[in-house]
Amino acid sequence: MGRPLVKQLIMIVAAMAFVMSAGLLRAADLALEPAPDLYRIPDGVQTRWASAENWLGEKGKAAQSFRGRKGSPFFELAPGEQKVLAEVKGQAGTVRRIWITIKDRSPEMLRGMKIEMFWDGATEPAVSAPLGDFFCQGLGRMVAFDSALFSSPEGRSFCTTIPMPFRTGMKIVVTNESGKPLTRFFYDVNYTLGDKHDDNVLYFHAYWRRENPTTMQKDFEILPKVTGRGRYLGAVLSVIPNTNRYYRTWWGEGEVKAYIDGDTELPTLAGTGTEDYIGTGWGQGQYACKYFGSLVADEKLFQYAFYRLHIPDPVFFHQDCRVTIQQIGLVMGDDVKLFQKADSEPLYITTEAGTIVAPKDKLGATLRYRYYERQDDWAACAWFYLDKPTNGLPEIAPAKERIAGLAAPPQPKPGFFKRLFGGAI
Repeated sequence: MGRPLVKQLIMIVAAMAFVMSAGLLRAADLALEPAPDLYRIPDGVQTRWASAENWLGEKGKAAQSFRGRKGSPFFELAPGEQKVLAEVKGQAGTVRRIWITIKDRSPEMLRGMKIEMFWDGATEPAVSAPLGDFFCQGLGRMVAFDSALFSSPEGRSFCTTIPMPFRTGMKIVVTNESGKPLTRFFYDVNYTLGDKHDDNVLYFHAYWRRENPTTMQKDFEILPKVTGRGRYLGAVLSVIPNTNRYYRTWWGEGEVKAYIDGDTELPTLAGTGTEDYIGTGWGQGQYACKYFGSLVADEKLFQYAFYRLHIPDPVFFHQDCRVTIQQIGLVMGDDVKLFQKADSEPLYITTEAGTIVAPKDKLGATLRYRYYERQDDWAACAWFYLDKPTNGLPEIAPAKERIAGLAAPPQPKPGFFKRLFGGAI
């Protein structure tokens, strides 16, 4: 080996060592970046907790009942009764965390209990959703999971750490619209006061809606059109496929579309399929990840609930935003015979020329297109930020419509607290 070549190799190795050391140093720097927030106190910012032990989060007034020995850890909520969980007037701040657990976690209660949030004295809610769906639990069913913004460690509680800023006040309210009494409602709303919010700080919103059935060839709106500057955070979706009409064929070929900043006929953002949107492929089972998951994949009842969080891949908008998903299914192979039965309804197949009705006797040939239009039972709770405390969306459906058609999930074996207290512990 000649000296020039040796010299070149030495220089290459040295350069590689420098790059690697720089990378390691940068990785160390990145790992330490959040740390200063843990040991610095921002000027003028104070911590408050609202709970049944201190409804208004007042300084020096918590845990007064029963000489401070857990005298008021929960409250009861009769049918039709409303309760303010936390309220601030005339101050800026940020809701940092909300944790809740309730004794009755039946589908009727998870969809019948409504949670609303109001910012800066607004009379219209920025957040309006069933309790379960707001906390990422679709179909009125509790599942243990952990994501970047929501969690339920053992499937018995609701927790979110979404930051929710306010400038002049906030109010968080729950209303029992289930028609049943609730005997145990435990909660914490953890927030700070005195936060300084500049003009770029947005307000948190959430909105729930359901269509049963959806309209043929009209995409289900995950988030109806909202105007202003903001960020679409994501959604939890619940689907009860129509097995009477479509048997147990695959329902999830629909693409998610986001119409932003003046889009009308065609969107700027479009996905490639339902399970693709939540990070998986070729169907979906049960799983939970930081930014996407499928918490219910019930093959027996043929029901699904899944979520997507746009955190590393933000969806910003500067004028308006509307998010939809198509109702498109897939049929092929032996499933074709199901739709050739005398009592089967016709399939609507979309082609380049438009939508056609596939005749039963020619269905096999027609299905080279594979995809067909469907009508199913869809619901969604969308989370988003907006540059104003109200969003102009209509009131959510009444409890009867929210609850209709939900199946009671399988019950686990009784644990210690269930044996002790009974009910749905």
